[in-house]
Amino acid sequence: MAKDKTAAVADTNNDLKLRVIPLGGLCEIGKNMTAFEMGNDIIIVDVGMAFAEETMPGVDAVIPDFEYVLKNRDRVRGIFLTHGHEDHIGSLPYLMQDLKCPIYGGKLTIELVRHKLSDKGVSLAGISMMACKNGEMIKAGKNFFVEFIRVNHSIADSYALAIHTPLGVIIHSGDFKVDYTPINGKTINLQRFGELGKEGVLLFMCESTNIEIPGVSPSENHVGKSFQKIFQETPGRIIVATFSSHVHRMQQIFTAAEMYGKHICLSGRSMVNVFNIANSLGYIEMKEDTLIDIEEIDNYPPNEVVILTTGSQAEPMSALSRMAYASHRSVEIQEGDTVIISAHPIPGNEKPIYRVINELFRKGAHVIYESLADVHVSGHAYANELKLMHNLIKPTYFIPVHGEYRMLYKHAKMAQELGTLPENTFILNNGDVFEISATLGANNKVINSSARVIDQVPAQAVLIDGNTSGDISNRVFTERKSLASDGCVAISVVVDKNEALVAPPVVTSIGFIYEDEKADIHGGCGAKAMALLTTDSKRKANQTLEEYCISRQFRDAIKNHLFDKTKRHPMILVNVTRL
Repeated sequence: MAKDKTAAVADTNNDLKLRVIPLGGLCEIGKNMTAFEMGNDIIIVDVGMAFAEETMPGVDAVIPDFEYVLKNRDRVRGIFLTHGHEDHIGSLPYLMQDLKCPIYGGKLTIELVRHKLSDKGVSLAGISMMACKNGEMIKAGKNFFVEFIRVNHSIADSYALAIHTPLGVIIHSGDFKVDYTPINGKTINLQRFGELGKEGVLLFMCESTNIEIPGVSPSENHVGKSFQKIFQETPGRIIVATFSSHVHRMQQIFTAAEMYGKHICLSGRSMVNVFNIANSLGYIEMKEDTLIDIEEIDNYPPNEVVILTTGSQAEPMSALSRMAYASHRSVEIQEGDTVIISAHPIPGNEKPIYRVINELFRKGAHVIYESLADVHVSGHAYANELKLMHNLIKPTYFIPVHGEYRMLYKHAKMAQELGTLPENTFILNNGDVFEISATLGANNKVINSSARVIDQVPAQAVLIDGNTSGDISNRVFTERKSLASDGCVAISVVVDKNEALVAPPVVTSIGFIYEDEKADIHGGCGAKAMALLTTDSKRKANQTLEEYCISRQFRDAIKNHLFDKTKRHPMILVNVTRL
């Protein structure tokens, strides 16, 4: 560890090259990960995951491609984490199975990572983890000194990073907003950004999530006031669904509950885990008797109970979804309950959320969500906050990050309007190798520099499917979609040792046709199978009956027959038993 931010020393070669390699997080939301490379040193900023899309049925998570990092593992000097959200730390268990290097981040972030690695069975041997504070400087090899700069976000201990190199300073914003009245009283360190801007910033990499929203984002304090008003006016039981990682939101719920004599219980594994970590670190202020066990809620009047739960995104197995569909073991939605969904839908996730909301209304609950009250504010900067950062930093080069392509494009245009030269503004793709070359003169001062994309490294999304990871074939997804939409038809065939049918084929189906149609359709399908097995003139010479049964020719003939009868394409399974 070092405090001297000027300690990054140039190699003896006056012509230096700095490479920035995004491995995730560009032209998408999620799986943020970037490698920085200079000389023999590599550092990594964030190792996040993304949620599976609708086109990936059965996939649990999407993670970056680690191929380049693992090929160069001996050069990796450390992993630096901006904050503890899943899209910034969620892939660490998969990477740290094969990589041993130090991990740096805020206090809460490090404890979340420690729990995540242990929970996934990753050995912590050889992995040092260090909690860092605002202004702390970490030496990483010869060429990097990484400075932590406090920012505001929707999780405690969020930081931007100033990466000091022999060529100059790179600022990575992390996820941030400018909140002048944060819950913990610790505002974003704008002064430090201004100082770095005056000294000269080589490259600025800034998040783009809310570039399309004009103005400035509301303070988290607005949500606290909304909670207090709702808690005061609500006569019955209150259920609040929010992100488990939003510790500041959690604190505001505890504060509002205590103001009006209510007790809080927690529901959802991640909610309990994060609360325990945050509470142990002193991030939660509460009275001793405020927290109760969820099994005790029936011992209190409904107007004294607040249930803090996961499920704000309507995840199928989340606590709120189970409550909505009456499968939660401890909580049954009652008429008169008030449910607060304190989160904004992740883009593309609106339909499942509204299905849960509809179900909650059906069960007699009153549901409050963002469109009805100020129960959520974004943790990401709006357009004017982004402009403020650009004006403070005034970089030579700019790369927009953390956003879909339209967001990156609009952010690049904004940077140009604020003074960054168009030729110094770059919209990258995952896997691009972005190189800044510079020549140093006297006192290691940069005489001139240039920047361009010089190469590509592997950066395809890696899919996690149970215990399987990697390139899951399109055929698997096609089959899963077929099963989901058209069901499955199974044909059982029994043959003897002489390749003769013992009995007519038996047809069964799941998720294919209605019960009252089964007899006719199954009977017709069985007759078609029997005809094919006994008279098909297209059957190959010397092909055994068993080989023919499992051939694509046989299955396609059955599939075509069923389509003619039902206009559906079920998956065809054939089972052959030999006596």
